[in-house]
Amino acid sequence: MNKENALHYIKTNNLIGIKAGKHRSEFLEIWMIVVQDRVFARSWGLAERSWFTAFLENSAGEIQCGEVTYPVYAVIPEDLNELTEEINKAYLTKYNTGHNIPYSQGIIHEKHVVRTIEFIILD
Repeated sequence: MNKENALHYIKTNNLIGIKAGKHRSEFLEIWMIVVQDRVFARSWGLAERSWFTAFLENSAGEIQCGEVTYPVYAVIPEDLNELTEEINKAYLTKYNTGHNIPYSQGIIHEKHVVRTIEFIILD
């Protein structure tokens, strides 16, 4: 269970399990990307009660990469403005096939960009 394995899994798999906080019993599968060896996700849904808002309330959680679970904490990246173009490119590159295309082109719009979160994988 190391960070390099998690990064490789995220780079090579479209859906990654996420569990926000300590009270959720199941993982939700979401899109994640890796930029500069850092893990990011954007909230697609803009609902009040979402994994994104749960992480804003309590930054602790877990990600699931196949059979391995990693503890994480979530932060709003301080350098988001500098990374936005690279994160957008990563989404467009990773999710560029079939039914994913409209969503990858949508997730780079400002209403989703402001809902970018970074997951710090704990050792």
